[in-house]
Amino acid sequence: MNYVKPLPSFLAQRYHGWKATTFAENHAWYKRLAEEGQRPRAMVISCCDSRVHVTSIFGAEQGEFFIHRNIANLVPPYEPDGNQHGTSAAVEYAVTALKVTHLIVLGHSNCGGVAGCYAMCSGQAPELDEKTSFVGRWMDILRPGFERLPEGEADTARRQALEHEAVKVSLENLMTFPFVRSAVEAGDLSLHGLWTDIADGDLHALDPISDRFRPV
Repeated sequence: MNYVKPLPSFLAQRYHGWKATTFAENHAWYKRLAEEGQRPRAMVISCCDSRVHVTSIFGAEQGEFFIHRNIANLVPPYEPDGNQHGTSAAVEYAVTALKVTHLIVLGHSNCGGVAGCYAMCSGQAPELDEKTSFVGRWMDILRPGFERLPEGEADTARRQALEHEAVKVSLENLMTFPFVRSAVEAGDLSLHGLWTDIADGDLHALDPISDRFRPV
């Protein structure tokens, strides 16, 4: 594999710093995690965006969250068609094997994936409509959310509304998974929709009664 290069020195230095401090100070905890396995209480599906740091937002330590990240924090509908579905596999493992009791979909402001979906559905990004675009075909999941956007608002407001729709569509799609639905109906699993504003750090939760996002 001559195309693989050594780790950049700045990352190697950061690793050695972590190993000498954080890891050394909590070695017993890491050893316990390794020997006893993971028992996370919650799964979080969040965006790949480097500005969204799930564990920092909740002050979580290793072993607390089972985290899956993808473009625009989307969950596809239940489609056991034999294709490879990383997100669906992560959800199945979290719910059926780890028995998490909370499943959180976390959206965020200024999401590039959502902005791309908005542009694609508005006819402003034909390259994403190409069959060869992995991003475009992934963002097809969010098309139903785009179709629900209110008319007559500015693009900025509509894009933020689509970020909220990304959370709602994912929650709706989660309920198409038989094992998710049965766990929810049995009271063993709770679904939650969140959206965070990167600039001011605010966190908003989807209110099931009003169907709107309210400050936490």
